Amino acid sequence: MENIIEIKGLVKNYDGFSLKEVGFCLPKGSVMGFIGQNGAGKSTTIKAILNLIKTDGGSVTVFGKDSVKDEEAIKEQIGVVFDEPCFHDVLNANQINKVFKGIYKEWSEEAFFGYMKRFELPLKRKFKDFSRGMKMKMQIAVALSHNAKLLIMDEPTSGLDPVVRNEVLDVFMEYLLDGERSILISSHITVDLEKIADYVTFIDKGRIFMSDNKDNVLDNHRIIKCGKSDIDKIDSGDIAGKRENEFGVEVLIKSNIDRYSDMTLDRATLDEIILFYVKGNHPSPAGHPSKEGNL
Repeated sequence: MENIIEIKGLVKNYDGFSLKEVGFCLPKGSVMGFIGQNGAGKSTTIKAILNLIKTDGGSVTVFGKDSVKDEEAIKEQIGVVFDEPCFHDVLNANQINKVFKGIYKEWSEEAFFGYMKRFELPLKRKFKDFSRGMKMKMQIAVALSHNAKLLIMDEPTSGLDPVVRNEVLDVFMEYLLDGERSILISSHITVDLEKIADYVTFIDKGRIFMSDNKDNVLDNHRIIKCGKSDIDKIDSGDIAGKRENEFGVEVLIKSNIDRYSDMTLDRATLDEIILFYVKGNHPSPAGHPSKEGNL
């Protein structure tokens, strides 16, 4: 399978925080959900992919090209949406169109104004007068208007109401229809990722502790709700994390699900899975590499 992004042994050291040999791959034609707490290393990893920061080790290739040496050629084919909008406050949509028409070889005015109409964004209002949701939709419109083969997005649905979020997710799915395009999306809204992601990569404290097919992750985890006296019935090697409450214990199991068919088993969401792992400080689940992920 061809990989659009390949990250191997990525290291970046800051005072008080480091990326620790981060590695994962994004297969062509797929969506990777990049998940982790605030400060886990998501934005730092994305900046490294885009060569916006100087790294201290490892390698990043995009479209099979070196992210540093071939930066210009790579960025011609990438659409980017950041958590914080990067357009000048005094520009309106018409002016932004002219700016990007001079930047991207394949810029499409037809596509851009089509998205402006679809997102119901005004053409003459200054960017500074847009709401947060409107600013995010403007970024998405720009990212989708120059025939990019890869979208890299940091919290693109942040600040959008549920109706607009669904509209944006529909746009992303349309973008992927030809099988030639790919998306790396960092988001705290894991319910969105459950809808569109093919793969998920979890990062915590600068280290990848799980990178796998999303369906595998969801299918291979269950939550057992039981009394405290029943914990001994669960093999410790199958436990990814647990939490106690006044009614008993909730245990996330990561393997041998059929073994516990006589107990109450609930499917786990991505939110619940990451919460159990992170709060429980458990190691990477078997089969999910913590350094260089190979999907």
